[in-house]
Amino acid sequence: MTELKHSEMRVIDDALDMNGGYVLDFSDRTMSEFFDDEFRIEIFQEKYKLNGSSKAKHMRAFIQIEEDYIVARVLRRLWQHRETIPRLMQVDRIDNIRQRFFDLLAKIEAGAGAPRTDAIEQFAPDETLEEIIAAIGRDIDAQKPVAALDRLHTYCMKRFGHLLDRHGVAWDRSEPLHGRVGKYVRTIETKHPLTDVSRQIIKGSISVFEKFNHVRNNNSMAHDNDLVSNAEAHFIFDSVGSVLRFIKRIDAQG
Repeated sequence: MTELKHSEMRVIDDALDMNGGYVLDFSDRTMSEFFDDEFRIEIFQEKYKLNGSSKAKHMRAFIQIEEDYIVARVLRRLWQHRETIPRLMQVDRIDNIRQRFFDLLAKIEAGAGAPRTDAIEQFAPDETLEEIIAAIGRDIDAQKPVAALDRLHTYCMKRFGHLLDRHGVAWDRSEPLHGRVGKYVRTIETKHPLTDVSRQIIKGSISVFEKFNHVRNNNSMAHDNDLVSNAEAHFIFDSVGSVLRFIKRIDAQG
């Protein structure tokens, strides 16, 4: 967590119009619904009552308690909501308020440690895929990387099947994830000259995905399992994501 100075908290107070105990234009009900709909967070729970019961005090406690990455996501989304409120976008010093707020967001995000989700993309028109991606995003937003692992595995199964189809490589649905990855790795090796280190890393990813099968089946929420820790789930998520990012870049070259 980034420890904010009093002056920095005042920047957030100005950005979210919290100086009178309110948060933007929310009532208790609409603020509760907003946090539940957008982030699956119960904002009026006991742990956010550190400083009092007003909406602004719950918000300040939330910022004080939660991890940087979820705080940054929530603050960005709240600013988007502010932009829908004409009276708040027409106040004096709005440009200054916006600049100071986004400067502070950059500082918070610099210390954030959320798993990166930029490699999880909609690569084909598919409603199931769309829901898988949305579910992964919800789990990460809710600080539940363990819950995201099962869906990340399903995403990878679909992603590598799609990649093999694109390259005209035969495969079938009974093949495990690491089998699909292995076929894809052999395909890109014939099309793209790789340095020794890149070749070693990408070949090593086959065994990573084989172990990912085991984690998905035995240590994720796919079944009634003993779960990995959040820290380990974060590490697995980021490791798989780094392979997906490399594949996205290399595959874009044809």
